[in-house]
Amino acid sequence: MFEERTYTVSDFNRMIKGYIEENPNLREFFLEGELSGVTYYKSGHLYFNLKDEEAQIKCVAFKYKFKRIAEDLKDGDSVKLFGDVGFYENKGDFQVLVRHIEKKNKLGDMFAKLEELKKMMEKRGYFSSLYKKELPRYPRNIGVVTAITGAAVQDIIKTIKKRDNTINIYVYPAKVQGSGASDEIVRGIEKLNEIPEIDLIIAGRGGGSIEDLWAFNEEKTAMAFFNSKKPIISAVGHEIDNLLTDLVADVRAATPTQAVEISVPERKKTLESLEDRERYIVALMKNILSNKKKELEVRKESYYLKNFSKLIEEKNRLLMERESRLLRAIDYYLNIKKNQLENKIQRLITLNPLKILERGYSVVTKEGMGVKTISDINIGDEIEVRINDGKIISKVEKIVKN
Repeated sequence: MFEERTYTVSDFNRMIKGYIEENPNLREFFLEGELSGVTYYKSGHLYFNLKDEEAQIKCVAFKYKFKRIAEDLKDGDSVKLFGDVGFYENKGDFQVLVRHIEKKNKLGDMFAKLEELKKMMEKRGYFSSLYKKELPRYPRNIGVVTAITGAAVQDIIKTIKKRDNTINIYVYPAKVQGSGASDEIVRGIEKLNEIPEIDLIIAGRGGGSIEDLWAFNEEKTAMAFFNSKKPIISAVGHEIDNLLTDLVADVRAATPTQAVEISVPERKKTLESLEDRERYIVALMKNILSNKKKELEVRKESYYLKNFSKLIEEKNRLLMERESRLLRAIDYYLNIKKNQLENKIQRLITLNPLKILERGYSVVTKEGMGVKTISDINIGDEIEVRINDGKIISKVEKIVKN
């Protein structure tokens, strides 16, 4: 059964816009055709239609100069452009938002290969922030890879010296456009990495056409940036599109001058900041000392400090009293123990069998054992009679029982 669906115009256009923006096939594509209705506006935008034998589509390049799009395009030119589909919701129009446009030549193929390379490198994590190294806060030695005759190297040196004239600059002169440029840039980065004292590297050049900048879109150049052991800034003089080195470098600068501005603190401002901190710390310490001094004054007026000597005397007197009580307790305890010991000694003396012998008694033993009863001996046994001043050895001849 047919289900009736009714939309408002704005809802319908919003739905179409969402579909277009979420469709990956309508983003980052190349389109070939013939130009018609080419119009350059003073606002900086370029409008035209792209057509073939059977159809046409509206196209716009906003701020075309910043995208380095040529200013001599005309009706009838055969071109290849790179862009996305955009939908103008209020009017219900869609058009191609152009990122780059070139008259048909090998540059279009180069852009296609570049996009494939970007996707591969992004998939492998080369653009990830996990691999981005932090720039040193106060670099003392900076390496530069750029053309020795270009304006970029002069801008870099001038800006560094203006911000901090104590920094040492190591320049590796390299070809930055044309055949062999990428190889020289790679060698420069590798050589500067071998110098231990260098804190960071700036590699780049001034502005130019996309063809002039293409060495920084080469895979070997990008990998040299990625593999740099020292923090590295991609400083190519362009404003809008990112080059491949911009994506893999630790930091991207729009121009060589900006690379210095973001990596070199102004010495004068740094010193002023340190002086401000010094003043703050001094003021803080003075405040702490003042508070401690006031606290000490308060404590000096306290009862315990004022009466400290009296408190010591009282403690000494209390200690002496306790010492006296302890000594009396010790004497008492020792007397008790002495009396107990004397009593035990007297008992031992009383029970000593030798004392009994002195009173005329004797002790009889047989074979070392005491004889206590008549049954312990027999006729003929040899016995020993112990008396006070000696002993008598005798033989039993007669036993008389009580």
